[in-house]
Amino acid sequence: MSTRRHVLVGGGVAAAATATHLRKHGFDGEIVLVGDEPQPPYERPPLSKDFLLGTTEFEEFQVRPPAWYDEQSVDLRVGIRVTAIDVPGRSVTLSTGERLGYDGLVLATGVRPRRLPGLDGDRVHYLRTAADSQRLRAQLAESERVVVIGAGFIGCEVAAAAVGLGKQVTIFDPAPTPLARVLGATIGSVMTGIHRSRGVQIRAGEYISELRHTGDGMLLTSNLGHRVECDLVVVGIGCEPNVELAAEAGLATDGGIVVDEYGRTSAPDIYAAGDVAAQYHPVYGRTIRVEHHDNALRQGANVALNLTGSAEPFAEAHWFWSDQYEHSLQSVGRPADLEDLVIRGSLEDHDFSAFSLVDGRIQAVISLNRPRDVLEVRRMLFAPHEVTAEQLRDESVPLKRLIPRSPWATARA
Repeated sequence: MSTRRHVLVGGGVAAAATATHLRKHGFDGEIVLVGDEPQPPYERPPLSKDFLLGTTEFEEFQVRPPAWYDEQSVDLRVGIRVTAIDVPGRSVTLSTGERLGYDGLVLATGVRPRRLPGLDGDRVHYLRTAADSQRLRAQLAESERVVVIGAGFIGCEVAAAAVGLGKQVTIFDPAPTPLARVLGATIGSVMTGIHRSRGVQIRAGEYISELRHTGDGMLLTSNLGHRVECDLVVVGIGCEPNVELAAEAGLATDGGIVVDEYGRTSAPDIYAAGDVAAQYHPVYGRTIRVEHHDNALRQGANVALNLTGSAEPFAEAHWFWSDQYEHSLQSVGRPADLEDLVIRGSLEDHDFSAFSLVDGRIQAVISLNRPRDVLEVRRMLFAPHEVTAEQLRDESVPLKRLIPRSPWATARA
């Protein structure tokens, strides 16, 4: 049995995927997984969906059941933080005071919600952890009027969940069209219409300038002078990467922990994966930080592969999904221009795929209720192909006939 020890820092899917794939690839040394939350690693998407609605129990979205860590000889340390990294001494210090030496160190420290100055109190919620979701769920049960600040994916998913519980929901977002930054104005308008059709009041182009606690709730005032009374507030204005531990150890950080295509940081034998990793992508030719569940899983698996002696670059197409009401929004790739999309299907019927097309190559697809289209594009995105806008619009031609198959593309799917 190997005497080597790999220390994984983080309680999310990236760290759990690293542990899983270290064992899968034959590493028989010591694995220590340190997470600052009191639970084993779990998936976060349900926190704004099924778990928030109370239709899913926590045990259902743990990455691995607790017994797995014992079975695989993974030393799971929950409720403990890594407080310092000694790069020359190849060790970390824990919040318990213990020092752990490492042969390989993986930083999967994730992100934290961006906070609004002056917006706090018992009925103001930021959503990131299972505890956050439980607290929000308990207060939703006794509330009628909900304000969501920020119409990003988290904000929109929480709004949809609150509507499903029969609540009155108002969304404030400073952008003229909610979700336009990530989906473009056309699709952002479609998603805005879906929310409005469910009774959500969307105040686009507005932000909260004042919050005042009243005897039985809160009174919010916007920059345009509109006042809204509510029982609770949910703030979803994006996240900040947890880079402090890495930065204090002298690792390169720039909007995340900077890593190369193999997941390696600027320090020997230290890797980063998941939401915190700003990784160079060999296909896109630039450094990108991605806050999506699938990306964290795949980066963790890739880091494990490279820790066990391979040299495999991470060259995956980025994929994400968002469930809002009965609608499934998915995307794969990176659009070149969100305002120049080729539409296949019907925007009005909420059944379409929007393609980013440049010089005959698909750069990305954003689909609403068309998961098969996303699957087809994901299989071939980086493979040689050539299509036209007319072909993509023509639904009489199955999309799979426009996409060449190659062993490489299939293997990457």
